[in-house]
Amino acid sequence: MNISAGMVKDLRELSGAGMMDCKNALMECDGDMEAAMDYLRKKGQAKAEKRAGRIAAEGLCLVVQKSSTVAALAEVNSETDFVAKNDEFRSFVTNVAEHAAGSEALDVETLLAEKWNFAADGSGGTIGESLVSMIAKIGENMSVRRFAKVTATEGFVATYVHGGGKIGVIIEAKADVENDAVREAFVNLAMQVAAMSPLHVSSDEIPQSYIDKEKEILMAQAVEENQGLAAEKQKPEHLLEKIVAGQLNKQMKEICLLDQVYVKADGGKQTVSQYLAEVAKACSASLSIKQFVRYETGEGLEKREEDFAAEVAKQMG
Repeated sequence: MNISAGMVKDLRELSGAGMMDCKNALMECDGDMEAAMDYLRKKGQAKAEKRAGRIAAEGLCLVVQKSSTVAALAEVNSETDFVAKNDEFRSFVTNVAEHAAGSEALDVETLLAEKWNFAADGSGGTIGESLVSMIAKIGENMSVRRFAKVTATEGFVATYVHGGGKIGVIIEAKADVENDAVREAFVNLAMQVAAMSPLHVSSDEIPQSYIDKEKEILMAQAVEENQGLAAEKQKPEHLLEKIVAGQLNKQMKEICLLDQVYVKADGGKQTVSQYLAEVAKACSASLSIKQFVRYETGEGLEKREEDFAAEVAKQMG
């Protein structure tokens, strides 16, 4: 029977077992999902299945820099912050980032199926198999959520990890000079990305569809607010358009790294673009930002509501 990638993915999510284990189980059971789950349980490869439904929204985002031009960032989630502080868990996340830095994988599914050199028993098993072992050992649901590998082609990479793994950032610098001052500048910019959460490097990257949508929303808000005023205080439409244009311009600056106010600048008046130009002039260099990657642990994930009293009551029967 032909076992599709979708079937393997569904069984992996259900059981928490490795990709190849799931594929083998489905092949042994002629594609029967329930029988394959029983097969994995009998083999001791689905110890984590009862934990698969738990929300894993804590964890770590860690960076490994392999060289001046290659770095990788990985986010691995756990259920609790307590586990995220566990040295063994931290080591696992570091190893995932280390492997990603040398891998050609483009997605998590492929990465999990790859063999690596960090298996605790030295067996050279897959990342997915090591993850299942971690879940079974620690007793919490975990997941390798995402990873990114950045390879600089015209400069170098700069990295920053905030809060011990709360936020991880990689910046690809385009530079014809690489010295301590230039590198320090790009580390400062990585810190800026961590602190200010830009979405784009510059306004050139913003899709026109996004601008049009935001303008439409701001105009609708302005019209509604204007209609709520007394007739003599209502503003004419052309003035509303000017107000909205100003609001939109401010909003676009906040989401573009180069247009943001540089957080380490005295007086708060220098933009990131101006700061970079200042460093470039001082170092007789041509400097620009090609791209950045920013991960924040658990962003976009629903976090579990903790009710300690209810949990204790449940435990006591």
